[in-house]
Amino acid sequence: MFAHGNFLISLSLLMSVSSTAVAEGAKQRVRPLPADEWSPEVRELLGATHERVASLTGDTTTEEPKTLNILRTIAHHPRLLGPFLGFAAALAQEGALSRRDSELLALRVIWHAKSDFEWGHHVAFARTAGMSDEEIARIVVGPDAPEWSESDRALLRAADQLYARQQIDDAVWAQLASERSEAQLVEIPFVVGQYLMLSMVANATGVELEEEYEPLPESPSPGGR
Repeated sequence: MFAHGNFLISLSLLMSVSSTAVAEGAKQRVRPLPADEWSPEVRELLGATHERVASLTGDTTTEEPKTLNILRTIAHHPRLLGPFLGFAAALAQEGALSRRDSELLALRVIWHAKSDFEWGHHVAFARTAGMSDEEIARIVVGPDAPEWSESDRALLRAADQLYARQQIDDAVWAQLASERSEAQLVEIPFVVGQYLMLSMVANATGVELEEEYEPLPESPSPGGR
């Protein structure tokens, strides 16, 4: 949402997270707070998110969008909701990275974290950012897929390494630094950390993915794409 390695984490480990385990993880544990229970503070905060989400998805309809289930879950904690929304908006709308680069990072770490909710929403964001369905499907394969540019490959490897060991190795960093500003370099771990955190919130509290969004795809077969 306000809205992201294969060489570090083997495909067999990815395959060990079965579709059954993902489904069990999605069982709702904390109910999304109904609108009739929102305090005036929560109502004001969540009302301001509609335009932000529409800008990320490209939704130009005049109908008021639904409040995302994850925000209605966080709404149980109003003191956390306000600062979180401010940070999420800054990262999503005022970031130094391109929207496409940000979504590459987000989708890759979301894939590792196995969050149906975050994956579904970031697929929509990625399409608005200009990613094709073929590129989105290739996220699952990872940075070793030959179709990626070297620039995209470096971002995906950075996401993999940050997820696996909270660090980026020198070779990958050098590739990133050859093409990006210092502000963009600082932002990369923020993006990966943000969407790993939201994946943990969604998975742990059982935030349900709305019907109109796509769930996580199947893991690729060993040796195939």
